[in-house]
Amino acid sequence: MKKLVLVAVLLIVGSVSAQKINWMTMDEALAAQAKVPKLIMVDMYTNWCGPCKMMDRNTFENQDVADYVNEHYYAVKFNAEGNDVVNFNYQTFTNPDYNPAKANKRNGLHEFSRYIGVRAYPTVVFINLHMEVLTAVKSYQTPQGLELYLKVFATGKYRDLTTQESFNSYSQNFNPQFKG
Repeated sequence: MKKLVLVAVLLIVGSVSAQKINWMTMDEALAAQAKVPKLIMVDMYTNWCGPCKMMDRNTFENQDVADYVNEHYYAVKFNAEGNDVVNFNYQTFTNPDYNPAKANKRNGLHEFSRYIGVRAYPTVVFINLHMEVLTAVKSYQTPQGLELYLKVFATGKYRDLTTQESFNSYSQNFNPQFKG
């Protein structure tokens, strides 16, 4: 009986100590980036998007993904059809077409989403230290699929990948380490 209680306590402690991604707003990420430079990763989602919910559950809750993102990025969770005010690149973005009655349905597209060029969900956007969009990765990504992008930007390897062929070669030879 004592062993059973010990195992239960260890399982509870293990699950409580599991690290999650430290999500923040864009304004919080930009303020943090000004103090301690890191890239920004933005999860552009909508409330009605099924693949977005799958990516939250299967990819963003993955321990390897969470650990890597927290170490190398400021992570922003952004509702692409929400009503947040975003200050980015000396501009203020809102959603003038937002309808609170449609909060969990298709809603107006946020100006920030339009500015970034996001029109499919989920999309993960990578932003450098100069507030430049490096790329927008569209559609559902597994932990291993997202790992390729997380590592290519965090290591700066993307600077060497100047053609589609060089990126294709890199991705074909990439050996994922994250567990599924």
